[in-house]
This record gives sequence, C-alpha cells and structure tokens, in this order.
Amino acid sequence: MFKRLLAAALVFGAAALAPPVGAQTLTCMPREILVEKLETRHGEHLTGGGLQNPQHMLEVWSSSKSGSFTVFVTRTDGLACVLATGQFWHNVAATPDDEIAS
Repeated sequence: MFKRLLAAALVFGAAALAPPVGAQTLTCMPREILVEKLETRHGEHLTGGGLQNPQHMLEVWSSSKSGSFTVFVTRTDGLACVLATGQFWHNVAATPDDEIAS
C-alpha cells in the first residue's frame, strides 16, 4: 500500500511541477536572420533599444502599419532571443531631459 501511495505522490508531484501546456519558450536565432524576418514578414523596423549589460543589447522593433512589435535581446555572439511579441504598439513622443526633471 505504501509503495502505491508513494508512486502516486511522485506521479502527481511531477505533473504539478511540469510547465503549463502554453508555457512560452525563448526563440533564438542569429540576429541577421531574425531582422530579415521582422522586416520582410512583419514590416517591422528598429524602434529603440539599449545596452542591457555588457553582453546583451535589448531591441524593440515595431510596425507603424500593422501595430505589431517584437522585443529581443542580442548576445555578443550574435544570437538573438525573442522576449516578447504583440499587437497595438504605439510610439510616445520623446520629451527632452530638462522637461522631465521639472
């Protein structure tokens, strides 16, 4: 009886620890291939970005026509990993630093 109870606990415990069926996984590929896909398939262009740390450049690409956007990080070895994609992107007008401090 104890062996069956232990086996059932292990099976259900493993199922509880498994990731959800719809869990996101990172999609990674060479940056030049990702950029080509974003430009040709989605009409997206570089919207902004910055250095996340010395090894990672974060980039935001978006399409003003379709509203689609993609956020990805590029590593120093050229591999880019998509962090997020979505719809209804909108740009916000830049504000000069001196106006922000006021």
